[in-house]
Amino acid sequence: MRIPTLIGFFMAASLAIGACGTSSTPTPAAPATAPASAPVSAAASSAGGAGGASAVTIQNFAFNPPALTVKVGTEVTWTNQDSTAHTVTFDTGGATSDNLAQSATYKQTFSTAGTFAYHCKIHSTMTGTVTVTQ
Repeated sequence: MRIPTLIGFFMAASLAIGACGTSSTPTPAAPATAPASAPVSAAASSAGGAGGASAVTIQNFAFNPPALTVKVGTEVTWTNQDSTAHTVTFDTGGATSDNLAQSATYKQTFSTAGTFAYHCKIHSTMTGTVTVTQ
């Protein structure tokens, strides 16, 4: 009576292991949600969809990309890859980040169309723009 039990166990184990194979379909990421209080601002040079997200890297004392075009409702994330602190400060006197240490991020959701210029208030030669379209 032990042999049929062992055979059943091995068959069940084989089926379970076979079901654990990898899939070629990537798992979708959860959609980014923007904080309701986030003001409208500026960024760099990729396209983002309405309500989507775009990214700017701060590296080698530069915003990359330096000019970004996104749709209204897009959240832009800046990530500091330098070991030196930087800021994301909009030229119009609106939103500004705190000093961003290495690996720190700043997020801004753009709720109106326009072109928003920004700079690093610590390193004034670092500049960028975000163009927001309908």
